[in-house]
Amino acid sequence: MPTEMELFTRFGIALFIGFLIGLEREYAAKEYDRTLMAGVRTHSLLGITGAVAAMIGQQLNSEWGFIAITFVTGGLIIVGYGVEATHGERGLTSEVAALLSYFSGALCYWNQIPLAVALGVTTMGLLSLKPEMHTLAHRLTREDVYATLKFAVISAIVLPVLPDRALGPAPWDALNPYAIWRMAVLISGLSFIGYALMKIIKSEQAISLTGVLGGLVSSTAVTLSFTQRSRERDELSRAFAMGIFLAWTVMFARILVIAGLLYAPLLKQLWPPLVAGMGIGLLYSLYLYQAQRRAETTHEIVLGNPFKLGPAFQFALIYAVILLIARSAQLYAGTTGIYLSSALAGLTTVDAITLSLTELVRAGHLPPELAAQGIILAALVNTLLKGAWVWSSGTPALRKATLPGLGLLLIGILGAAVLR
Repeated sequence: MPTEMELFTRFGIALFIGFLIGLEREYAAKEYDRTLMAGVRTHSLLGITGAVAAMIGQQLNSEWGFIAITFVTGGLIIVGYGVEATHGERGLTSEVAALLSYFSGALCYWNQIPLAVALGVTTMGLLSLKPEMHTLAHRLTREDVYATLKFAVISAIVLPVLPDRALGPAPWDALNPYAIWRMAVLISGLSFIGYALMKIIKSEQAISLTGVLGGLVSSTAVTLSFTQRSRERDELSRAFAMGIFLAWTVMFARILVIAGLLYAPLLKQLWPPLVAGMGIGLLYSLYLYQAQRRAETTHEIVLGNPFKLGPAFQFALIYAVILLIARSAQLYAGTTGIYLSSALAGLTTVDAITLSLTELVRAGHLPPELAAQGIILAALVNTLLKGAWVWSSGTPALRKATLPGLGLLLIGILGAAVLR
């Protein structure tokens, strides 16, 4: 049996979870002028009821006590649905939310508090994001649906059956089919977040927001798109430069997220130069925003759906090749080889080299300091390449707005890397 303090804690959390879900339901009923099946008080009581049911089942040393109370609670929820149906409401959202309040309370008593809290917060989030989720569903194309289905198959079905072992002795020990495909799934998932947000918000928003969301998908795509747009709308060059810098800033954040998800200790080596780059990018973007505060565009950046089989296989292949090159370079060319492979990888994508070097560190094949230097070098090369595109294809006004910030960005990253 839990102690008295533990009981109060578990029941209190159960009450709070039900309160949060009920608060959202009551607000939604008021906003949409709907019949309310269960509000703040009812959901709070349902959370407590779930905890009480779990406690009774434990006291009786039988699951039937919990099952009996669950049936009674389910019956009351069915009655509530019948009342809503008489007023023309046919959805099951409120009823499912009520069940989740009840079972979250039970999880709290069973000391599954992190899971219960996560379930409650997720439920409240899904309920609150109804307009945005409907907007996303309405803007999806058939191609988006099929591409997403394909990705679900290759991530949920193909990934688990891949062998989780190295292919052979060094340097082939760097290649693990499961790990390689898992990284492709990770990158595609991050890209889909940005793609979905772009679907919701669309192009009527400010250029700055487009730069941030586009940077989640591809900072290179943002740079190319805004560079092209600058030739069509030269008067918005400063606004386009701001969007480009925000996309670059998001790229630095992506590197930190990817490395942190795969091997968090590497962040100790990576964060000073990358955070410096993010800070300079944000400050320079703010300067450009103040210079052209009201500049907006109705053009939308064209980004392909990241859930396509071709790009996923392509990324997996690039990642595997870079992983093999980096491991071979580390074995046969030492530090020079790592630097060379990082610089070459930066000409294409920073994500692949970040994953490759981080994986080598995690497997114990590479010192964290050397991996961090390689990742930072790849980011610098990639940023220089995008700056070169702006210089060669952008308007004079775009070059004038972008290149000073690019110089500050490179100096800040290099300075932080030397001083760390």
